[in-house]
Amino acid sequence: MNRLAVAALAVALVAGCSGGAPESGARDSAAPSSAPTEKVELTYWNWVPGMEKVVAAWNAANPNIKVTSSTQAGGDDAATKFLTAAKAGNPPDLIQAEYQALPSFVAAEAVADIKAQADPVKAEFGDGIWGLVTLGTDAVYGIPQDSGPMLFYYRADLFKKYGIAVPKTWDEYAEAARTVHQKDPKVFLGTFSSKDPGSFAGLAQQAGAQWWSISGDAWKVAIDDEPSRKLADYWGGLVKEGVIDDMPYFTPEWNKALNDGKLLTWPSAIWAPGPLASNAPKSKGKWEIAQLPQWNAGENHSGFWGGSSVAVAAGSKHKEAAAKFAAWLNTDPEALALLVKEGAVYPAATKGTSLLTEAPEYFSNVPDFWKQAAEYGAGARGFTFGPNVNVAYNSFKDAFDKAALNKSSFGDALKTIHDATVADMTKSGFRLAQ
Repeated sequence: MNRLAVAALAVALVAGCSGGAPESGARDSAAPSSAPTEKVELTYWNWVPGMEKVVAAWNAANPNIKVTSSTQAGGDDAATKFLTAAKAGNPPDLIQAEYQALPSFVAAEAVADIKAQADPVKAEFGDGIWGLVTLGTDAVYGIPQDSGPMLFYYRADLFKKYGIAVPKTWDEYAEAARTVHQKDPKVFLGTFSSKDPGSFAGLAQQAGAQWWSISGDAWKVAIDDEPSRKLADYWGGLVKEGVIDDMPYFTPEWNKALNDGKLLTWPSAIWAPGPLASNAPKSKGKWEIAQLPQWNAGENHSGFWGGSSVAVAAGSKHKEAAAKFAAWLNTDPEALALLVKEGAVYPAATKGTSLLTEAPEYFSNVPDFWKQAAEYGAGARGFTFGPNVNVAYNSFKDAFDKAALNKSSFGDALKTIHDATVADMTKSGFRLAQ
């Protein structure tokens, strides 16, 4: 049979042989049945701290389905390692899959459609996060594990010093940036990071962008769509005007600016307390959180920066058992409590957020941190990631590096990313909508 379909999409989205897992593995959902009567052993590749303790709770209650947690490096390295193992025919049964990496796993026919096991727990998740594991289809390629809704982090003491209010809209953010920089040319309200495409993607989601989508039997690419152009022009304008900085995040310069009170805000994800504690220890207890500024007053939209799901390998010999574990891991109250306690995970399941009660130590001045975070992140909306996110993200770093350095058009940089992504998909044999 000629492999014209991206695995389990049920539409012809990619042409040519994928060379991945056996044909039937990724296309068929594991049919539900009773628990296995023979002992099954599963391996789960992940990078969640303390996962061994969570797995131990499962093993104690499910003696016929033993799971072994194998710690991985995470990120691109983990994704590459998994795809290599899948192609060689010896993948783990389960893999922690970042949302942006999941489409490439699907395209390689490396993960299974687990719709039969996933449907009963679908109601446990918001529509935005569920869309990240379905790719706009009826198939389900993973169970959401953690998420990274974006919030607005700001130095409350310095906002008071410079006489600015927390911006409710991006127009207000721009005006505040001008006010701060006018009062002290060495101080910036924020910075644009050309090294962090995930941040830009999250803000694009907030703006309503849809970088990839499925149109009939083809992929549609729209990285330079209207919401994204609006976003690019906005930040490009502020950089060119000189009222925000262009230093990348997670650099020594960025750390110093945060520590010295020269950088007042960070539109970031729910996991930001960790990096802030490590990189800006001197400003502990001085930061607060708010909703991201909105494009239109009165709205409540956010986006996702980061987060991951648990997918079942197409090459697993025990897909049903693996899917059962994945569903338990991310919806069972005991499992969620352990994930929060041991792994410092922000659960994707709606009920998981209620388990986060004590504010991060860095934000001890905001005792209701998690309550606020849940409120601000409730309006997060994602988009379908495409099968070559790595190409788009690498192109982002190159194009926006040059644009920020030269103070040239961010809109042109966005078009460069779009064109590079389309060219790569065409070269790789993906069918694209006209």
